[in-house]
Amino acid sequence: MEKLSPELLKILDDLTLDDFIKFKWFLKQDNMLEGQTGIAAAELENTGRCNTVDLMVGKYKMSGAKRLTMNILGEIGRLDLVERLKNFNPEPRDVNIHVLSYEMEGIGEKMAELEKLREFAVDVTLDPDTAHRDLVLSGDGKQVYDTDVTKDLPDSSKRFDKCASVLGKESLSGKFYFEVGVEGKTAWTVGVAKESVNRKGDIIVTPDKGFWTIWLRNKVYEAINSPSVRLNLKSRLQKVGVFVDHSKGLVSFYNVDTADL
Repeated sequence: MEKLSPELLKILDDLTLDDFIKFKWFLKQDNMLEGQTGIAAAELENTGRCNTVDLMVGKYKMSGAKRLTMNILGEIGRLDLVERLKNFNPEPRDVNIHVLSYEMEGIGEKMAELEKLREFAVDVTLDPDTAHRDLVLSGDGKQVYDTDVTKDLPDSSKRFDKCASVLGKESLSGKFYFEVGVEGKTAWTVGVAKESVNRKGDIIVTPDKGFWTIWLRNKVYEAINSPSVRLNLKSRLQKVGVFVDHSKGLVSFYNVDTADL
């Protein structure tokens, strides 16, 4: 079930604006999912489709979010989408994200391989002009926090206006490597994106849309695609390494503490 998040977003993306408004109205009602209260109106105010999915999954878990979505789709007469969601097959298939899994003996060899990649290390600074209005960047542009408080910032073609995302200032090519600290975080998304990605409206962060990412949601790690691939890790991620070889079309993610993922 954990692989459903991108599919739920695709379902909501296929709703007309009128249907999406109706969908959000039903989300506020109690017992749309038997025995469960609705989502508070204040939480749903001004939310786009991607944040609506996050709210559903956060409150009802993945299986509940699926059942709730099907119930509401039935109420608004979108039986075609009910069938699509009912028949969704979450089995993983080939993905463009290359998640490395070593079979080498000993942590020493793995760490030596990781050290080679650090030869391509780059210094990434986050770009405040791309940051969603709910995000706060540190003064040095090295850290980002989601505050759930929307700030009054000027809009621009660079800024994400619906999904809580931010890009780095630097445009990178060739081979490069960087690390992101995620220790103690309960939800995050890390990866790379094409400079040309769409920043407006609801966005699905999959390779066909120009995003190569992994994330943590509800204690589950996934490589995001359609469908996504669950990552069965031996320990919680504290720091994620990201290596890109542009010429080979390769994006690799590492658990920096163990040199694999």
